[in-house]
Amino acid sequence: MLERTRIKGGRWEARSKAQDRPELEVRHLGEALDGLEVSGGPGDWRIVQPIPPELLNEGVLTFLVCRKGHEEIVDRFTLVAGAPLAEDLRAEIELLRAELDLLKRAFRQHCAESDG
Repeated sequence: MLERTRIKGGRWEARSKAQDRPELEVRHLGEALDGLEVSGGPGDWRIVQPIPPELLNEGVLTFLVCRKGHEEIVDRFTLVAGAPLAEDLRAEIELLRAELDLLKRAFRQHCAESDG
């Protein structure tokens, strides 16, 4: 239903090709956010949700786009920020380096054994 989803300038943006006006709401931690705008017309709806600055914190934030008054999730978007992200990335890079070193040693050993 929704396409071309992006976050730009503190606003989540999407488009819908639905014929009927989308009746949506964006929720964070079960609470509907204010400010959702739907503009355009049948077949070309533009949907914009400002992301309240007071919700931005370190960690992972998930927002659910639902049909208004229903539990059906139409789309979702996630924001990740702060120090926990940097630590996770460093740990992941260290793990990749260790795996690469293991592969290099195994490859060198294989080459040495096949030469002799």
